[in-house]
Amino acid sequence: MRLFRLFENLLQPTALPPDTPPPAGLAAFYWHYARQVRWLLVALFCAGFGVAVLDSLIPVFIGRVVTLVSSHAPETLLDDAGPQLLGMALVMLLVRPIALCLQNLITNQTIAAGLSNLVRWQNHWHVVRQSWTFFQNDFAGRIANRIMQTGPSLRESIVAATNAVWYILVYGTSAVMLLAASDARLAVPILLWFLGYAILLRVFVPRLRDRSRETSEVRSALTGRVVDSYTNILTVKLFARPRDEDAFVRQAVDNHTRAFRDQVCLITLFGLTLSMLNASMVVGTAGVALWLWLDGRIDVGVVAMALPLTWQIANIAGWVAQNVTSIFENVGTVQDGMKSIAVPRQMPDAQGAATLEVERGRVQFEDVRFGYGTARGVLQGINLVVAPGERVGLIGHSGAGKSTLVNLLLRFYELEGGRILIDGQDIANVTQESLRIHIAMVTQDTSLLHRSIRENIRYGRPGASEAEVREAADRAHASEFIEGLEDWNGRQGFDAQVGERGVKLSGGQRQRIALARVILKNAPILVLDEATSALDSEVEAAIQEQLDDLMKGRTVIAIAHRLSTIARMDRLIVLDHGRIVEQGAHAELLAAGGAYARLWRMQSGGFKSPGPSDYLDAAPAAE
Repeated sequence: MRLFRLFENLLQPTALPPDTPPPAGLAAFYWHYARQVRWLLVALFCAGFGVAVLDSLIPVFIGRVVTLVSSHAPETLLDDAGPQLLGMALVMLLVRPIALCLQNLITNQTIAAGLSNLVRWQNHWHVVRQSWTFFQNDFAGRIANRIMQTGPSLRESIVAATNAVWYILVYGTSAVMLLAASDARLAVPILLWFLGYAILLRVFVPRLRDRSRETSEVRSALTGRVVDSYTNILTVKLFARPRDEDAFVRQAVDNHTRAFRDQVCLITLFGLTLSMLNASMVVGTAGVALWLWLDGRIDVGVVAMALPLTWQIANIAGWVAQNVTSIFENVGTVQDGMKSIAVPRQMPDAQGAATLEVERGRVQFEDVRFGYGTARGVLQGINLVVAPGERVGLIGHSGAGKSTLVNLLLRFYELEGGRILIDGQDIANVTQESLRIHIAMVTQDTSLLHRSIRENIRYGRPGASEAEVREAADRAHASEFIEGLEDWNGRQGFDAQVGERGVKLSGGQRQRIALARVILKNAPILVLDEATSALDSEVEAAIQEQLDDLMKGRTVIAIAHRLSTIARMDRLIVLDHGRIVEQGAHAELLAAGGAYARLWRMQSGGFKSPGPSDYLDAAPAAE
């Protein structure tokens, strides 16, 4: 076991990866990972060469034994040929097993798990740093499938190619040399086989590569559709649409079946052609060997060597052919994976980006323009200064630009014009991690990690103590329901798992966990996007007190449909079609009698239970 551990520890797959993304070219993509373990691949190459040489000696040993037996009397065989027989036995019993063991230790203990997970880890490390837009434009399941599949496929294709090269070169070359040494005519069938084998590979390999890539692409699409159905299973159930999901997935299954059948059809044809080629080589070599033996030009030992040698080449050729098929199937998988992995990082940090330092929390929007690349645009030159410690509420109809403004502050998108400053520092020139560390946000669509309650709250500050975690839960009025939780494995309280995206909790419970997480983060800038929308009135009233306490001394930007929840803000900003149309305190805006006053009247009078839809439809200036 110590020997196994020694080889297992030669490669640490989760070491810090290179900061540069994998290149887009196939050969460069392979080399990006292979160069990190090149000394292991060299060792594997040498071990494979040794095993191939030793295996090629087996037919030689067989032929030599036949020659010795046919040329010696039984009573003189051991005296005359004992050292030769002992040497061959030692090679078979000792040297070859050691070489095979070394090859297997490098392949299985070091490379199999190590290289596969090194590729997976580095791919994940790169992809998780992609922009939010990157993930919005693809299936999460397809991205995950590509991350998981690319590692083993890259490793298997490298190992198989390394072994295949040595076996075909060593076996083929040694066969030609050994047989030609006895009579050059014995090598003719093998040389002709080499020519046919090269033509066969030239015809089939490009087609195998293309069909393997196509199969991998449709497999990723199938995985993406299946995961999309499972991720949105509540919607499927609510709308009673399992049959529609059947059709959605069936189309992908049919595409994969068709592509896979095309691929295996080509593989079957390749195998049939190769078997005929191999049979021709074995029969041809046997015929030439028998003719030469009958003519007295070679002895029986050469015949005994030639037949197993050619049969071994035929078997190795079949093995190599299978490896070639496997190699290109894996290459196709790698090429498909590269569509998500070998992608330049979207919105990387600026060259030499500094770390954001926040002392006061002043936020300034200078002529900010943005429109998701459309000509119409969303934000039309926003100029806004939020003073340190000021509490600002954003109001406006759907599409007015409120959430877009917040997303730009978090640098989820690149500005199309203007700039955003925090304490005088342009956020485009600071690292995104340092920017987001200083901003705490509670969103309307609260998503939790599929982990324990404790881990979800501690996500706000990983180094927080147990007491700090529980205090944050208390302040978010979450402790009472947390203590009563029990998951499907019997874990209780803070140890209970919340399910994917927090599905095991109600909307209000998820929002309180999110609030606890923000409380624990304790960032100087606070963004609230419908932070209490999922809470009932009683809980909202209780939490509002904690929010008021949390907002003290912090710069706050809040978005809310219910104007009563943000009426106490220091200043209210009314947006309409990407422009600021009104701003001021609640009383000032009411006295002005403008858009805000109309919204306030709509929500506070004339309706028994006003909701967002009431004032959205009635007043185009609010969300």
